[in-house]
Amino acid sequence: MIFYFSGTGNSKWIANQLSKVQKEDLVFIPDALRDGTSEFCLREDEKVGFVFPIYSWAPPAIVLRFIQKLSLKGYNGQYLFFVCSCGDDTGLTQKVLTKALKYKGWECHAGFSVTMPNNYVLLPGFDVDNKELERKKLAESIPNLKRINTLISRKECVFSCYEGSIPFIKTRIINPLFNCFQMSPENFYATNACVGCKCCEKSCPVKNITIVEGKPVWGKDCTSCLACYHVCPRQAVQYGKRTKGKGQYFNPD
Repeated sequence: MIFYFSGTGNSKWIANQLSKVQKEDLVFIPDALRDGTSEFCLREDEKVGFVFPIYSWAPPAIVLRFIQKLSLKGYNGQYLFFVCSCGDDTGLTQKVLTKALKYKGWECHAGFSVTMPNNYVLLPGFDVDNKELERKKLAESIPNLKRINTLISRKECVFSCYEGSIPFIKTRIINPLFNCFQMSPENFYATNACVGCKCCEKSCPVKNITIVEGKPVWGKDCTSCLACYHVCPRQAVQYGKRTKGKGQYFNPD
């Protein structure tokens, strides 16, 4: 069983590739939370995986919240792993996630990071990768994920996450500030270029957007995944002045 969260498609692609090889069912975390489904029954030989993007050098808050509520009936030390997608580095994500799992009484046996195209654009200096780097990252992710799938199939106990520089500062100091101040949907708006196509509404993983009189309206349950911004065909979705002139990225698969 593989639990996953994805906004702009990178982690969804990873989860799909893992599911095909490992022959494990996929569970989309926002759907499970919305439906109130928190208990899952495990087979004796079943693997348990978590797939998610890195948000400010840590797992997304929605993933950690789901783990807190999750009940794995029949858990008896089954092989448990995680795979995270990141634009550059992961910070102390491994420590954060393994601690959250240990609190539930579950041992994490393996963890991996897969470098994918950047998509965070809400801070100065942050933008999507240029097209050449985007293609390079996507091409290199294929053999990397193949290697990860092989290790998971063998149930290897190994961790391979690229922490990057100053991981403590990034995860322990910057991430809490991000969760406090950068998760608000208040600055999202649609310009006059909006044609009411509902792409933003359909792409929101937590169903936080509704179309009112032909324009998107954001609710309070935002994960800051930026799917609405990146999927808009007219680039009409903007976030204050922070996204002006910046690019878009949505995983093609």
